[in-house]
Amino acid sequence: MHKVFIDGQSGTTGLQIQDRLSRRDDIDLLEIEPSQRKNPEAKRAILNEADVTILCLPDDAARETVALAAESGCRIIDSSTAHRVAADWVYGLPELNVKQRQAIQAAERVSNPGCYPTGFLLAIHPLVKANIVSKDAQLSINAVSGYSGGGKSMIERYEARNNNGEPWWVRPYALSFGHKHVPEMQRFAGLSQAPLFTPSVGHYLQGMLVSMPLAASHLTAKFNADAIYAALSDYYANEACVTVHPANSPDDVEDGFLDPQKNNGTNRNDIYVFGNNEQIQVISILDNLGKGAAGAAVQNLNLMLGDDELSTLNL
Repeated sequence: MHKVFIDGQSGTTGLQIQDRLSRRDDIDLLEIEPSQRKNPEAKRAILNEADVTILCLPDDAARETVALAAESGCRIIDSSTAHRVAADWVYGLPELNVKQRQAIQAAERVSNPGCYPTGFLLAIHPLVKANIVSKDAQLSINAVSGYSGGGKSMIERYEARNNNGEPWWVRPYALSFGHKHVPEMQRFAGLSQAPLFTPSVGHYLQGMLVSMPLAASHLTAKFNADAIYAALSDYYANEACVTVHPANSPDDVEDGFLDPQKNNGTNRNDIYVFGNNEQIQVISILDNLGKGAAGAAVQNLNLMLGDDELSTLNL
């Protein structure tokens, strides 16, 4: 029986992880009394008992828990941004390259990827690695996520607006390009320049679409949409969670539109390639609470415990 502690289990991601793990008979979910959540000694005691702790906390609180766990022997998965580019942490995206899965299996400290970076990296990293997209390209990312990505307070604000009949529809943010996900996007894509990232929040609960336009100037040679599809399809040929659709495929296109909610409730990332010989657009669709958060954490946990990687994950 594996003992797992979710630190921050009452938050949006924590609740989703708890829901997935509560179905398992091989996992004992440890819980701390709500009144003791900020008591260092109480937390240290439960960290000493746990085999793996999953952090679903703000960055500063995550760092505090990691410090408390320093002598516990407890392995950690951190869902915050606190350690995503830290040198001594393993980045928890198993599909990133052929060595990443083994690195996660052996790791003591795993940083769960951000939701937007997951969609971006799965689409772009293989193209940079194959020298199709130049590592010196300054890429643009346009993305939209459901409002659950902002946690409890954002969910409450959006649902209040909806109840009042005054939805916000789509609102772009991080307008000064300072979004906290950019460092991991640049590092794990292998880019020399930070991408220009414009995220938006849509007036729906969950689901995410991450779009990357590729101009001829971004590419190292003349590649068309079919070549981009071929490279991505080959890279993910054996990956259960990633599906690459043929160039300009009508798959999932309804009246000319893609639905960012199509993968809700799953651990899937679908990649679409549209374009011609001059302009190309690569798009990822994923559940920001699934493959973008809780599902990714469970996938990493399964690897660390030596279990079936996709146990309790929907495809």
